[in-house]
Amino acid sequence: MHPKNILLLCALLIGCQKAFCWGFFAHKQINRNAVFLLPPAMLAFYKPHLDFLTEHAVDPDKRRYIVAAEGPRHFIDLNRYGTMPFPDLPRGWQQAVEKYGEDSLSAHGIVPWWTQTMLSRLTTAFKNRNYPAILKLSAEIGHYIADAHVPLHAHSNYNGQQTGQHGIHGLWESRIPELLAETEFDFFIGKAQYLSRPRAFIWQRVLESAAAADTVLTLEKNLTLQFPPTLKYAFEERNGIIIRQYSSAFATAYDKALKGMVERRMRQSVFAAASLWYTAWINAGQPDLEPSSGIDFSEDDRKNFETLDRIWKTEEPESRTLGN
Repeated sequence: MHPKNILLLCALLIGCQKAFCWGFFAHKQINRNAVFLLPPAMLAFYKPHLDFLTEHAVDPDKRRYIVAAEGPRHFIDLNRYGTMPFPDLPRGWQQAVEKYGEDSLSAHGIVPWWTQTMLSRLTTAFKNRNYPAILKLSAEIGHYIADAHVPLHAHSNYNGQQTGQHGIHGLWESRIPELLAETEFDFFIGKAQYLSRPRAFIWQRVLESAAAADTVLTLEKNLTLQFPPTLKYAFEERNGIIIRQYSSAFATAYDKALKGMVERRMRQSVFAAASLWYTAWINAGQPDLEPSSGIDFSEDDRKNFETLDRIWKTEEPESRTLGN
Protein backbone atom coordinates (compact mmCIF):
# COMPACT_ATOMS: atom_id res chain seq x y z
CA MET A 1 0.00 0.00 0.00
CA HIS A 2 1.28 3.45 -0.87
CA PRO A 3 2.37 5.45 2.21
CA LYS A 4 -0.05 8.27 1.36
CA ASN A 5 -2.92 5.80 1.28
CA ILE A 6 -1.90 4.45 4.65
CA LEU A 7 -1.90 7.92 6.15
CA LEU A 8 -5.30 8.68 4.64
CA LEU A 9 -6.79 5.49 5.98
CA CYS A 10 -5.34 6.11 9.42
CA ALA A 11 -6.80 9.60 9.44
CA LEU A 12 -10.23 8.15 8.74
CA LEU A 13 -9.96 5.68 11.58
CA ILE A 14 -8.24 7.76 14.28
CA GLY A 15 -10.27 7.54 17.43
CA CYS A 16 -12.85 5.37 15.72
CA GLN A 17 -13.19 1.72 16.62
CA LYS A 18 -15.33 -0.21 14.14
CA ALA A 19 -17.53 -1.71 16.80
CA PHE A 20 -19.77 -3.56 14.38
CA CYS A 21 -16.74 -5.33 12.91
CA TRP A 22 -14.43 -5.85 15.89
CA GLY A 23 -17.31 -6.16 18.30
CA PHE A 24 -18.44 -9.22 16.41
CA PHE A 25 -15.92 -11.31 18.33
CA ALA A 26 -17.55 -10.84 21.73
CA HIS A 27 -21.09 -11.44 20.44
CA LYS A 28 -20.03 -14.67 18.79
CA GLN A 29 -18.23 -15.87 21.91
CA ILE A 30 -21.28 -15.14 24.07
CA ASN A 31 -23.69 -17.14 21.91
CA ARG A 32 -21.23 -19.97 21.46
CA ASN A 33 -20.58 -20.38 25.17
CA ALA A 34 -24.27 -20.02 26.03
CA VAL A 35 -25.12 -23.23 24.17
CA PHE A 36 -23.18 -25.32 26.70
CA LEU A 37 -25.26 -24.02 29.61
CA LEU A 38 -28.41 -25.68 28.25
CA PRO A 39 -30.00 -28.87 29.64
CA PRO A 40 -29.54 -32.09 27.60
CA ALA A 41 -32.99 -31.89 25.97
CA MET A 42 -32.08 -28.52 24.44
CA LEU A 43 -28.38 -29.14 23.95
CA ALA A 44 -29.12 -32.04 21.60
CA PHE A 45 -30.82 -29.54 19.27
CA TYR A 46 -28.64 -26.47 19.78
CA LYS A 47 -25.18 -28.05 19.64
CA PRO A 48 -25.41 -29.30 16.01
CA HIS A 49 -26.25 -25.69 15.11
CA LEU A 50 -23.44 -24.17 17.13
CA ASP A 51 -21.83 -22.58 14.08
CA PHE A 52 -25.10 -20.97 12.98
CA LEU A 53 -25.79 -19.53 16.43
CA THR A 54 -22.23 -18.21 16.54
CA GLU A 55 -22.09 -16.65 13.08
CA HIS A 56 -25.59 -15.17 13.18
CA ALA A 57 -25.09 -13.61 16.60
CA VAL A 58 -24.07 -10.48 14.70
CA ASP A 59 -26.99 -10.26 12.27
CA PRO A 60 -28.68 -7.45 14.24
CA ASP A 61 -25.60 -5.25 13.85
CA LYS A 62 -25.39 -5.99 10.14
CA ARG A 63 -29.08 -5.17 9.74
CA ARG A 64 -28.55 -1.59 10.89
CA TYR A 65 -27.58 -0.68 7.34
CA ILE A 66 -30.90 -1.68 5.82
CA VAL A 67 -33.50 -1.36 8.61
CA ALA A 68 -33.97 2.12 10.05
CA ALA A 69 -35.72 0.81 13.16
CA GLU A 70 -32.87 -1.53 14.08
CA GLY A 71 -30.54 0.91 15.83
CA PRO A 72 -32.69 1.71 18.90
CA ARG A 73 -33.05 -1.99 19.68
CA HIS A 74 -29.45 -2.14 20.89
CA PHE A 75 -29.33 0.50 23.63
CA ILE A 76 -31.20 2.73 26.05
CA ASP A 77 -29.97 6.13 27.27
CA LEU A 78 -31.22 5.69 30.81
CA ASN A 79 -29.61 8.91 32.04
CA ARG A 80 -32.20 10.74 29.93
CA TYR A 81 -34.85 9.57 32.39
CA GLY A 82 -33.51 11.01 35.63
CA THR A 83 -31.36 9.19 38.19
CA MET A 84 -30.95 5.63 39.41
CA PRO A 85 -33.03 3.53 39.59
CA PHE A 86 -35.19 5.64 37.22
CA PRO A 87 -38.46 4.99 39.08
CA ASP A 88 -40.51 7.20 36.75
CA LEU A 89 -39.64 5.10 33.68
CA PRO A 90 -42.32 2.40 33.20
CA ARG A 91 -40.90 -1.09 32.74
CA GLY A 92 -43.88 -2.09 30.59
CA TRP A 93 -43.84 -1.03 26.94
CA GLN A 94 -47.42 0.16 26.66
CA GLN A 95 -47.15 2.22 29.83
CA ALA A 96 -43.89 3.74 28.60
CA VAL A 97 -45.47 4.60 25.24
CA GLU A 98 -48.42 6.25 26.98
CA LYS A 99 -46.08 8.38 29.06
CA TYR A 100 -43.34 9.31 26.57
CA GLY A 101 -44.57 8.39 23.10
CA GLU A 102 -43.04 5.77 20.82
CA ASP A 103 -40.91 8.24 18.85
CA SER A 104 -39.30 9.61 22.00
CA LEU A 105 -38.61 6.15 23.36
CA SER A 106 -37.04 5.07 20.07
CA ALA A 107 -34.84 8.15 20.04
CA HIS A 108 -33.31 7.09 23.36
CA GLY A 109 -33.25 3.33 22.77
CA ILE A 110 -35.54 0.39 23.54
CA VAL A 111 -33.27 -2.59 24.26
CA PRO A 112 -35.05 -3.84 27.45
CA TRP A 113 -38.46 -3.77 25.80
CA TRP A 114 -37.22 -5.23 22.52
CA THR A 115 -35.53 -8.12 24.34
CA GLN A 116 -38.90 -8.95 25.90
CA THR A 117 -40.50 -8.89 22.45
CA MET A 118 -37.85 -11.30 21.17
CA LEU A 119 -38.46 -13.60 24.13
CA SER A 120 -42.17 -13.73 23.28
CA ARG A 121 -41.37 -14.51 19.64
CA LEU A 122 -38.93 -17.25 20.62
CA THR A 123 -41.54 -18.81 22.92
CA THR A 124 -44.02 -18.89 20.04
CA ALA A 125 -41.41 -20.46 17.77
CA PHE A 126 -40.84 -23.23 20.33
CA LYS A 127 -44.59 -23.84 20.64
CA ASN A 128 -44.85 -24.20 16.86
CA ARG A 129 -41.62 -26.20 16.61
CA ASN A 130 -40.56 -23.74 13.94
CA TYR A 131 -36.93 -24.77 13.88
CA PRO A 132 -35.59 -22.08 11.51
CA ALA A 133 -37.28 -19.41 13.64
CA ILE A 134 -35.93 -20.95 16.85
CA LEU A 135 -32.39 -20.71 15.53
CA LYS A 136 -32.72 -17.17 14.12
CA LEU A 137 -34.46 -15.79 17.21
CA SER A 138 -32.06 -17.54 19.58
CA ALA A 139 -29.07 -16.07 17.77
CA GLU A 140 -30.56 -12.58 17.82
CA ILE A 141 -31.91 -12.46 21.36
CA GLY A 142 -28.41 -13.45 22.45
CA HIS A 143 -27.16 -10.31 20.72
CA TYR A 144 -29.70 -7.96 22.28
CA ILE A 145 -29.30 -9.22 25.83
CA ALA A 146 -25.53 -9.02 25.44
CA ASP A 147 -25.84 -5.39 24.35
CA ALA A 148 -27.91 -4.73 27.46
CA HIS A 149 -24.88 -5.75 29.55
CA VAL A 150 -22.59 -3.07 28.07
CA PRO A 151 -22.46 0.02 30.35
CA LEU A 152 -22.11 2.47 27.47
CA HIS A 153 -25.23 1.00 25.85
CA ALA A 154 -27.14 2.43 28.81
CA HIS A 155 -25.80 6.00 28.66
CA SER A 156 -26.09 8.87 26.19
CA ASN A 157 -22.31 9.40 26.31
CA TYR A 158 -22.07 6.07 24.51
CA ASN A 159 -18.70 6.65 22.85
CA GLY A 160 -17.21 9.30 25.08
CA GLN A 161 -18.20 11.92 22.50
CA GLN A 162 -19.40 14.26 25.25
CA THR A 163 -16.18 14.07 27.25
CA GLY A 164 -13.40 13.87 24.66
CA GLN A 165 -13.11 10.09 24.98
CA HIS A 166 -14.15 9.11 21.47
CA GLY A 167 -13.45 5.42 20.87
CA ILE A 168 -13.96 4.21 24.45
CA HIS A 169 -16.96 2.15 23.37
CA GLY A 170 -14.88 -0.06 21.13
CA LEU A 171 -12.11 -0.23 23.73
CA TRP A 172 -14.45 -1.71 26.34
CA GLU A 173 -16.66 -3.81 24.08
CA SER A 174 -14.20 -4.98 21.43
CA ARG A 175 -10.52 -4.41 22.10
CA ILE A 176 -10.41 -5.93 25.59
CA PRO A 177 -12.40 -9.08 24.70
CA GLU A 178 -10.29 -9.65 21.59
CA LEU A 179 -7.11 -9.44 23.62
CA LEU A 180 -8.16 -11.37 26.71
CA ALA A 181 -11.30 -13.46 26.28
CA GLU A 182 -9.71 -16.58 24.84
CA THR A 183 -6.68 -16.61 27.15
CA GLU A 184 -7.73 -14.91 30.38
CA PHE A 185 -11.52 -15.04 30.72
CA ASP A 186 -13.31 -17.97 32.36
CA PHE A 187 -16.59 -19.06 30.80
CA PHE A 188 -17.23 -22.09 33.02
CA ILE A 189 -20.39 -20.64 34.49
CA GLY A 190 -22.83 -23.38 35.44
CA LYS A 191 -26.24 -23.99 33.97
CA ALA A 192 -29.01 -21.87 32.53
CA GLN A 193 -31.83 -21.06 34.92
CA TYR A 194 -35.53 -20.55 34.43
CA LEU A 195 -36.44 -16.86 34.74
CA SER A 196 -39.81 -16.63 36.47
CA ARG A 197 -39.78 -12.83 36.04
CA PRO A 198 -37.89 -12.21 32.79
CA ARG A 199 -38.88 -8.54 32.55
CA ALA A 200 -37.45 -7.84 35.99
CA PHE A 201 -34.31 -9.83 35.09
CA ILE A 202 -33.74 -7.87 31.85
CA TRP A 203 -34.28 -4.53 33.56
CA GLN A 204 -31.94 -5.47 36.39
CA ARG A 205 -29.14 -6.17 33.91
CA VAL A 206 -29.78 -2.85 32.13
CA LEU A 207 -29.76 -0.96 35.43
CA GLU A 208 -26.46 -2.60 36.34
CA SER A 209 -25.04 -1.34 33.06
CA ALA A 210 -26.26 2.18 33.72
CA ALA A 211 -24.74 2.14 37.20
CA ALA A 212 -21.34 1.17 35.76
CA ALA A 213 -21.23 3.75 32.95
CA ASP A 214 -19.63 6.53 35.00
CA THR A 215 -16.95 4.14 36.23
CA VAL A 216 -16.18 3.08 32.66
CA LEU A 217 -15.72 6.70 31.60
CA THR A 218 -13.86 7.94 34.68
CA LEU A 219 -11.30 5.14 34.79
CA GLU A 220 -10.43 5.59 31.11
CA LYS A 221 -9.95 9.33 31.59
CA ASN A 222 -7.72 8.79 34.63
CA LEU A 223 -5.65 6.14 32.88
CA THR A 224 -5.17 8.37 29.83
CA LEU A 225 -3.30 10.86 32.05
CA GLN A 226 -0.70 8.14 32.62
CA PHE A 227 -0.25 7.23 28.94
CA PRO A 228 1.16 9.59 26.31
CA PRO A 229 -0.54 9.19 22.91
CA THR A 230 2.47 7.28 21.57
CA LEU A 231 1.82 4.58 24.17
CA LYS A 232 -1.97 4.77 24.35
CA TYR A 233 -2.36 3.96 20.65
CA ALA A 234 -0.61 1.57 18.29
CA PHE A 235 -0.63 0.95 14.55
CA GLU A 236 -1.45 -2.63 13.66
CA GLU A 237 -2.33 -4.57 10.54
CA ARG A 238 -5.86 -5.97 10.37
CA ASN A 239 -6.99 -7.85 7.28
CA GLY A 240 -4.23 -6.28 5.22
CA ILE A 241 -4.98 -2.73 6.41
CA ILE A 242 -2.89 -0.62 8.76
CA ILE A 243 -5.10 0.90 11.44
CA ARG A 244 -4.63 2.91 14.61
CA GLN A 245 -6.19 1.38 17.69
CA TYR A 246 -5.67 1.24 21.44
CA SER A 247 -2.37 -0.38 22.31
CA SER A 248 -2.30 -3.73 24.06
CA ALA A 249 -0.59 -2.08 27.03
CA PHE A 250 -3.34 0.52 27.44
CA ALA A 251 -6.17 -1.97 26.93
CA THR A 252 -4.80 -4.44 29.48
CA ALA A 253 -4.11 -1.64 31.97
CA TYR A 254 -7.68 -0.43 31.50
CA ASP A 255 -9.03 -3.93 32.04
CA LYS A 256 -7.04 -4.16 35.26
CA ALA A 257 -8.40 -0.80 36.43
CA LEU A 258 -11.93 -2.05 35.73
CA LYS A 259 -11.26 -5.00 38.05
CA GLY A 260 -12.65 -7.63 35.74
CA MET A 261 -15.79 -5.77 34.70
CA VAL A 262 -15.58 -6.79 31.04
CA GLU A 263 -15.13 -10.47 31.86
CA ARG A 264 -17.88 -10.31 34.46
CA ARG A 265 -20.36 -8.73 32.04
CA MET A 266 -19.46 -11.21 29.31
CA ARG A 267 -20.04 -14.10 31.71
CA GLN A 268 -23.36 -12.61 32.76
CA SER A 269 -24.30 -12.20 29.10
CA VAL A 270 -23.59 -15.87 28.43
CA PHE A 271 -25.76 -16.87 31.38
CA ALA A 272 -28.51 -14.46 30.35
CA ALA A 273 -28.63 -15.65 26.74
CA ALA A 274 -28.83 -19.32 27.76
CA SER A 275 -31.42 -18.57 30.43
CA LEU A 276 -33.65 -16.66 28.02
CA TRP A 277 -33.50 -19.58 25.56
CA TYR A 278 -34.31 -21.99 28.39
CA THR A 279 -37.14 -19.82 29.72
CA ALA A 280 -38.76 -19.58 26.29
CA TRP A 281 -38.59 -23.37 25.93
CA ILE A 282 -40.08 -23.97 29.39
CA ASN A 283 -42.87 -21.46 28.78
CA ALA A 284 -43.64 -23.17 25.48
CA GLY A 285 -44.28 -26.42 27.31
CA GLN A 286 -40.85 -28.03 26.87
CA PRO A 287 -41.53 -29.39 23.39
CA ASP A 288 -39.37 -32.20 22.06
CA LEU A 289 -36.72 -30.76 19.74
CA GLU A 290 -35.48 -32.77 16.80
CA PRO A 291 -31.66 -32.91 16.89
CA SER A 292 -31.43 -32.39 13.16
CA SER A 293 -28.45 -30.70 11.51
CA GLY A 294 -30.35 -30.02 8.30
CA ILE A 295 -32.69 -27.14 9.08
CA ASP A 296 -34.47 -26.07 5.92
CA PHE A 297 -34.43 -22.28 5.82
CA SER A 298 -36.83 -20.62 3.42
CA GLU A 299 -35.70 -18.91 0.26
CA ASP A 300 -36.48 -15.55 1.87
CA ASP A 301 -34.31 -16.43 4.87
CA ARG A 302 -31.39 -17.39 2.65
CA LYS A 303 -31.73 -14.19 0.64
CA ASN A 304 -31.84 -12.13 3.82
CA PHE A 305 -28.67 -13.77 5.13
CA GLU A 306 -26.92 -13.11 1.82
CA THR A 307 -28.09 -9.49 1.74
CA LEU A 308 -26.80 -8.82 5.24
CA ASP A 309 -23.39 -10.22 4.37
CA ARG A 310 -23.18 -8.40 1.06
CA ILE A 311 -24.09 -5.01 2.51
CA TRP A 312 -21.71 -5.48 5.40
CA LYS A 313 -18.78 -6.44 3.17
CA THR A 314 -19.34 -3.59 0.72
CA GLU A 315 -20.02 -0.81 3.26
CA GLU A 316 -17.33 1.88 3.29
CA PRO A 317 -15.07 1.53 6.38
CA GLU A 318 -15.48 5.16 7.43
CA SER A 319 -19.26 4.72 7.59
CA ARG A 320 -18.89 2.02 10.24
CA THR A 321 -18.25 4.54 12.96
CA LEU A 322 -19.14 3.54 16.44
CA GLY A 323 -22.57 4.24 17.81
CA ASN A 324 -24.66 2.83 20.57
